[in-house]
Amino acid sequence: MDTHDLIAALSKNDLKVKRDLFEQHYKLMSSIALRFSKNEEQAKQLLIDAFDKTLNAYVNHKSKETPPFLEFLKSEFILGAINFIKSIRSEYYVASTVLATSDRDKNFNLFESGEIIDHNAIETPVLVKSLQELVPSQRLVFNLFVIDGFELVKISEMLEASEQTVKSNLEKARFNLQKNIEKNNHKLKHEQAL
Repeated sequence: MDTHDLIAALSKNDLKVKRDLFEQHYKLMSSIALRFSKNEEQAKQLLIDAFDKTLNAYVNHKSKETPPFLEFLKSEFILGAINFIKSIRSEYYVASTVLATSDRDKNFNLFESGEIIDHNAIETPVLVKSLQELVPSQRLVFNLFVIDGFELVKISEMLEASEQTVKSNLEKARFNLQKNIEKNNHKLKHEQAL
């Protein structure tokens, strides 16, 4: 189905086309939803909300040339995820109260050379759980910068925050993620030993 036919079918609210698109892109959308949310239940809500908004945005896209659906889906779904998380005001606007208790000599500055988390070497369930335990503002910034590859300037525009706030959240996210990974790895090894 070409772009024009797809938009026409979505405009007519063709449930079969919507279902097919959902099933075809479920894996991508669910992985984004799981990374951006605090648990599986919230991820399910985010998935449905962001998918609906992505479809509406695609139908109402105003430009000379409409991009292919997958290309549009990737960027628009992430924006939908951001807006969903930000809409949960009671969770999003929480100050980080985590205090650094490790050695002061350890370098947690992302913008100097230091230890970098190799998230490819960590078991996926541990990484996802550790990401989900971050406060929402840190989780959003970490996902957008490290995993999705957005520039800090673009992230600050997307989140409507200053670039300094984004850098601060990124640095806190990295520190807290390392602590969460250590804790969750220890838990996993302890559970496997039993």
